[in-house]
Amino acid sequence: MSTRALHLQVNGRHRSVAAPDGALLLEVLREQLQLTGTKQGCDGGECGACTVLVDGEPRLACITLAASVEGRSIETIESLGSHGRLSELQRAFHECLGTQCGFCTPGMVMAAEALLRRETKPTEAQIREALSGNLCRCTGYVKIIESVQAAVEAKR
Repeated sequence: MSTRALHLQVNGRHRSVAAPDGALLLEVLREQLQLTGTKQGCDGGECGACTVLVDGEPRLACITLAASVEGRSIETIESLGSHGRLSELQRAFHECLGTQCGFCTPGMVMAAEALLRRETKPTEAQIREALSGNLCRCTGYVKIIESVQAAVEAKR
């Protein structure tokens, strides 16, 4: 398989990598850019653990070819905090116990981040819909939904 130079905009920085033509975004983020917050779960687009934002919209990195997002804005969980501080949403997940084991958390947070950028006061139904592509194997989602709601309240 041949490789190609990819020019990516990741977390606000221009990054260039040499990647195989069929490289998945998840592989490039984790293995080449060392952004390991994006988790590898199902490898088939079913669990949402690898959710990142591409041009502000949630995208499953495990089924996205890296070459298909060249030149677009990619945001990972690492982009949300600032100067070692958690974002409001990350803090709410921590304080409201929405993290459970933590494996699905980056994908949940990124899916919720996309929602909160579109909708400043989402309903519980909107939160559930936004998170519907993300699976948590530890919980019944109550604390996760409460975490998103707490982040909304913190911004008021």
